[in-house]
Amino acid sequence: MPVHLSPLSRRCFLKRTTAAAAGAMFATALPAAEKRVDENSWVLFSDPHIAADQATVSRGVNMAENFKAASREVLELPVRPAGLLVNGDCALNSGEEGDYATLAELLRPLRKAGLPVDLTVGNHDDRARFWKALTNAKAAKRPLADHNVAVIRASRVNWFMLDSLDKTLVTPGILGETQLAWLARELDANSRKPAIVVVHHNPTVIGDPKIGLADTDKLMAVIRPRKQVKAYIFGHTHVWQQKQDESGIHLINLPPVAYVFEEGRPSGWVQVTLARDGARLQLHCLDHKREDNGQALDLKWRAG
Repeated sequence: MPVHLSPLSRRCFLKRTTAAAAGAMFATALPAAEKRVDENSWVLFSDPHIAADQATVSRGVNMAENFKAASREVLELPVRPAGLLVNGDCALNSGEEGDYATLAELLRPLRKAGLPVDLTVGNHDDRARFWKALTNAKAAKRPLADHNVAVIRASRVNWFMLDSLDKTLVTPGILGETQLAWLARELDANSRKPAIVVVHHNPTVIGDPKIGLADTDKLMAVIRPRKQVKAYIFGHTHVWQQKQDESGIHLINLPPVAYVFEEGRPSGWVQVTLARDGARLQLHCLDHKREDNGQALDLKWRAG
């Protein structure tokens, strides 16, 4: 498997987490583990940009504090989600091992609360360091040896997490022929359930095409004719927005957990509640005073 972090047992959590690292979330995490689980509810984080030093500030934002705030909100949900997906740019800038060590530390309260965590990479990550810091490299079984991909089978959808990292600190992304062929095979093998494709980079039809997914057209050639694909979720641009392409696929741009590039945009996270014929996306802004905090988008899946 690529990077999948299982929930931590209480004993493991106590052994591996110090009071200083757990902070105020520790008290919240323990009762959260006892909550009822909604198998159709999922949490999406994108672009956390975590630095090794939790005091690091970039663009006027302390990324670790933002991550903790988002995590607290997840832990305070009345019903526990089925899982957390982190969609790339996990590290601050160049994907250092210390960045991932701090990210792992920040994820522990969520894992202690029973949330499984799946992560993918973006252009500010280093794939080898990402794997080394967050997995047991000897035990890891990957569908593709050189990419961080996964199929996560949920009750009402299959999540397809892809790896669009070309080279660290090279802004545009690419999937490549091998990964696209794998995606086509896996979609064909899992065609009975709606599919949601999760990629760090934006499709070139949204945002600046010069910084997006270079082989967007090839990806669309795979997913458009396969009617089980209902949505393409991405981050990278640090913009919260939703559109629908000509084939009916929803294009969902996640907000950053860290900083925004453009003043006035929200930072935060998204909760997805899956229905049989669509999904509700709810925006959780870290600035609770924003008018769009709690905004809900109801998506209806395309036919097929």
